[in-house]
Amino acid sequence: MTFGDYQIELYLGALGGVLPAHPFDYTELEASALAVLPPELRTYVAGGAGRESTQRANVTAFEKWAIIPRMLRASTERDLSVELFGKRLSTPLMMAPVGVVGLCTPDQHGDIHTAEVSAATGVPMIGSTLMSDPLEDVVGHTGETPSWFQLYTPKNRELAESLIRRAEAAGYDALVVTLDTWVPGWRPRDLASGNFPQLRGKALANYTSDPVFQEMCGPNPDPGTVVFTWVGTFGHPFTWDDLPWLRSVTDLPIVLKGICHPDDARRALGEGADGIYCSNHGGRQADGGGAALDWLPDVVEASAQANADAPVIFDSGVRSGSDVVKALALGASAVAIGRPYVYGLAHGGVPGAVHVLRSLLAEADLIMAVDGYPARADLTPDILRRLTS
Repeated sequence: MTFGDYQIELYLGALGGVLPAHPFDYTELEASALAVLPPELRTYVAGGAGRESTQRANVTAFEKWAIIPRMLRASTERDLSVELFGKRLSTPLMMAPVGVVGLCTPDQHGDIHTAEVSAATGVPMIGSTLMSDPLEDVVGHTGETPSWFQLYTPKNRELAESLIRRAEAAGYDALVVTLDTWVPGWRPRDLASGNFPQLRGKALANYTSDPVFQEMCGPNPDPGTVVFTWVGTFGHPFTWDDLPWLRSVTDLPIVLKGICHPDDARRALGEGADGIYCSNHGGRQADGGGAALDWLPDVVEASAQANADAPVIFDSGVRSGSDVVKALALGASAVAIGRPYVYGLAHGGVPGAVHVLRSLLAEADLIMAVDGYPARADLTPDILRRLTS
């Protein structure tokens, strides 16, 4: 079977009188998901920083690139598999870390349901530090699919080491360190509604289950103490001086998230990082920064110069299978999905998110089939042309 066969399942279902239960169009998916999310989550998930120009640019940047069809190269089998840190994955997709995904399902166990989506699709999950269930409980639901753990580095190094060692012991396969969120970005939608879930004690399960954090809070802390302790330690401004320390405390592959400049990619790999994650946080952290896709080619080139084997993960603005193909052609080793799978979970639980990921994979697979690129290795910059208007 190929990923594109998902459309056959859908057509056969329709012949039996069963139409798809979940949307295909992103705009419709977003609207239906936001309609069922509580008000305090709508702005947090959908909103961006400032005037949200970076968020919009992330999406429209893909329209500047065209895939060139090549004929007489048809193949009934396509290979979208990728290798990341020695593990062969059937899909080039990943699920990006989203700190409030745990709150986006009615039972408040969205992190566990994300892991279940991972098990059902083979799409690896990058679990956030800001979970609604402890990281150990979440990863147990991923089945045979590898998973990565994302770290917001706390000011307290002992706590940071504890979180990292817990992730190692629980079986996560890599550590993703987010660099651009040591301070919250300017988010007018959230400011207008006074919305900050963590200040209400939400999505802090990895802290409240951690022995170091528990000691920081003292015995029998009330909810206010927990929140203020978290506020006091969240957000260490990670710099180059911290990288040797981070490298010394873990054997996990280290992937640095938020890299958009080639010099940063080159230096990071030269000083101990194992992979690069090109992202501008989906436009949630800083406005006016342009599209992450525009920075991807230079980041890929610099990363290859520093370490040819280092993967470059990409996210920000991916909404369709064609977006996936274009990001891969521009050099991404894997493409992470953010808001689409969160909206799928909110709209339809695990089946809704599975539908979103299978739809993205099916469209990418069928584009490769129709346009004459049967393998991931065929997706190179040469298959694209940048449009001038």
